[in-house]
Amino acid sequence: MLIIHYKGFNSLTYFYFNVIIGKMKIVREKGMKNIENIKLDPTQVLVLGFASVVLIGAMLLNLPIASVNGRSIGFLDALFTSTSAVCVTGLVVVDTGTYWTVFGKTVILILIQVGGLGFMTMATLFAIVLGRKISLKERLIIQQALNQNDLSGLVRFTQYILLGTFVIEGIGAVLLSTRFIPELGWSKGIAYSIFHSISAFCNAGFDIIGQGRSLMPYVTDPIINVTIWLLIILGGIGFSVISEFFTLRNFKQLSLHSKLVIFITCLLLGMGFVSYLLLEFNNPNTIGELSFGGKLMASAFQSITPRTAGFNTIDTSQLTTASKMLTIVFMYIGGSPASTAGGIKTATLGVILFTVISVIKGREETELFGRRLSRNIVNRSLTIGVIGIGLIVVMAMLLTITEGFEFMEILFETTSALGTVGLSLGITSELSPLGRVIIIIAMFIGRLGPLTIAFALARQSRKYKGTIRYPEEKIMVG
Repeated sequence: MLIIHYKGFNSLTYFYFNVIIGKMKIVREKGMKNIENIKLDPTQVLVLGFASVVLIGAMLLNLPIASVNGRSIGFLDALFTSTSAVCVTGLVVVDTGTYWTVFGKTVILILIQVGGLGFMTMATLFAIVLGRKISLKERLIIQQALNQNDLSGLVRFTQYILLGTFVIEGIGAVLLSTRFIPELGWSKGIAYSIFHSISAFCNAGFDIIGQGRSLMPYVTDPIINVTIWLLIILGGIGFSVISEFFTLRNFKQLSLHSKLVIFITCLLLGMGFVSYLLLEFNNPNTIGELSFGGKLMASAFQSITPRTAGFNTIDTSQLTTASKMLTIVFMYIGGSPASTAGGIKTATLGVILFTVISVIKGREETELFGRRLSRNIVNRSLTIGVIGIGLIVVMAMLLTITEGFEFMEILFETTSALGTVGLSLGITSELSPLGRVIIIIAMFIGRLGPLTIAFALARQSRKYKGTIRYPEEKIMVG
């Protein structure tokens, strides 16, 4: 209930009066604003919600109790780490395994879980536990957060997401514990298993192995590799696709969205596996010294991890130039909509590719799998793709001004941040304060999505959508 006091008078009476006559506004003397002017769009709520979680995480990580040395890390580095965790990126300025205490690591893990599922999904969990009903406005925000087309069944779908997430992460932790417990003991082995299972499913890329090694000590370990593969793929393919696939279990019955996501995902994984195997086969600094089976396993992992996961079993900085460029492309694409992954998304890439194919074939509409797409979906996909490239160019250019690294290192770091991947060529901890701020902004935009940010900023301009249509005229292209 909203109560506004103005010059000693309670305006609650005015509010009810105007509700009754159908105006739904609060009248204020001398320019009192309409209540609608202080309402926020779902996209704006998402932006502010994620920002709030990032700031809370930064304040907690800035406490001396969070650091092993008992000193504050400094607010900028705490903000960087919190943003990286909430935006499930994995870029770090200090070694996660050795710098943070149990308290600090726990905070990071909670931020990863909240960031991976989305703060509205976690808020829905608390609402369900407390027995509180989900309001229409909250359903609209959940719809925006999960990238759903309608409001029907949203709360039930959110429940499925929560249950499915905890079940998958639990199974992943059990599988990882069969490797970590014999090596590290019960308490540490269980902690490592839980941390890496959540980090992998949320596509965060944070690890507590220590010394910046990520999963390199387990490059040929089949249990670690296969478990992390499955967690990354399931987390990055999208909750709606997982739900639909396990419900129907028949590719022909899947929706067009699920078919497109699965097709593009398999295409990218296959292309990546073959490409990395060929490009790195004789590279002694990556997979050149491994057995043939080890090369296959490392190549498969490398084709999966740029899809916003951030783990690595080989030294990324030692990849060939061609492999680095391929990794940048994969980081730009990212995972799938309504998932824990970032990037422009596989569905977006699929729409763009099939649009190009349709144009080449002389068709006026985008067609795929016996269906056609609306012009609105095509326009949104092209917009996301162009904005994504534009952001990479602009932020990479800014970093070339503020930093003294090679262009490949800067381009790699920028794409990794915007794609919320977390892979790095080793320059993250050496960034200047201004460079860290740029990467923080990049990670935040990458997690929420460039279109969500644009919509949140352009609320008023969308208010007059479709009221004016200009005369049509042709231009020469190509």
